[in-house]
Amino acid sequence: MLKIRLTRTGKHAQPSFRVVLQEHTSAAKGKFIEALGFYKPADKPKVLSVDAERVKYWISVGAKPSDTVAVLLKKNGFENMDKYIEPRNKKRKSKKEKAAAQPVAA
Repeated sequence: MLKIRLTRTGKHAQPSFRVVLQEHTSAAKGKFIEALGFYKPADKPKVLSVDAERVKYWISVGAKPSDTVAVLLKKNGFENMDKYIEPRNKKRKSKKEKAAAQPVAA
């Protein structure tokens, strides 16, 4: 399965990322099929530049963006990214709730 995800480039404390198309089993810093753009969160304002036509093409063929890439694309005006974004639950379960949720195996 193909994934559109970020791979880190840049110096220490100056992060920048490439938006790349990779096989989901390959290493994050490994070979990629196509570079689709870049993301520079250290710049003010943050910069995201992607080839919109290529991203739409790869998604139509079956590639899935990672959660982070989907959020960034949604902020840049791409539609239908909600189905790729995982729900965010900021409230953590306490230890008592975790123990109650798991049945006792005795």
